[in-house]
Amino acid sequence: MNFIALDVETANADMASICQIGIAKYIDGKLAEEWSSLIDPEDYFDFINIDIHGITEKDVVGYPTFPEITDKLSDFMNNEVSVCHTHFDRVSINQALTKYGLKEFNTIWLDSARVTRRAWPELSCRGYGLHNVCNFLGYKFKHHDALEDAKAAGHILLAASKESELDIEGWLKRINQPIDPANIGTRAAIKREGNPEGSLYGEVMVFTGALEIPRREAADMASKIGCQVGASVTNKTTLLVVGDWDVSKLAGHEKSSKHRKAELLISEGIPIRILRETDFKEMVSSSDEIA
Repeated sequence: MNFIALDVETANADMASICQIGIAKYIDGKLAEEWSSLIDPEDYFDFINIDIHGITEKDVVGYPTFPEITDKLSDFMNNEVSVCHTHFDRVSINQALTKYGLKEFNTIWLDSARVTRRAWPELSCRGYGLHNVCNFLGYKFKHHDALEDAKAAGHILLAASKESELDIEGWLKRINQPIDPANIGTRAAIKREGNPEGSLYGEVMVFTGALEIPRREAADMASKIGCQVGASVTNKTTLLVVGDWDVSKLAGHEKSSKHRKAELLISEGIPIRILRETDFKEMVSSSDEIA
């Protein structure tokens, strides 16, 4: 199996604010090359993100900006299968390319979270986050280090291939099939909860701030890609979508009560991801492309 595995860390809720990239290259199912670098995101660092990965504005001084490492990324990604765990890394890369007016890479993306949900029935509906899957497999790594996370995603794909006896081409087909092929006729019946075939099934999403799209439409979009939509932020919330204006004004100050509640829960160890409406719409678009 030949592929590359990739992971990124971001400086703030803007998914284009990449501050670290890690890539692991696999040839014939074995780790052949690895590369990582801190990245100057040319943006502010939110304390929430710093608490997650430990990277600060001082750490990236003197390191390249995203446009300065795109040739390196091209060498790894063009004409290859690029593996990442959930859509976040794919969206971040594409958002950074858009931010700088750069051309997308010629790569085929493979989501190892979607692979996980089809390889192990006990992880099909919940518990398919990177850290939990690695615990399930007995794989030890340093979570939220981009290179470590990239290699973890690579390990998951290799383990899933061994479990299922599917090669890379087999998995590229399998992820677009129902999690349980026996339930192929039941997708339309599930309307209130997240679509169980959606790439983000198991996530609980809440919206806050001034969105460009109507909340009802946003909720429909979230449900389609698998998210359960909540009215308020609780310890079961996993994703908070914030209006772009609310993220950018005063570099994160004057936040809504939901936003502040999410940050409080994050500080208490609840794994909530905060993202902009723009990034949410890109996630929906990316999910549609592989559906």
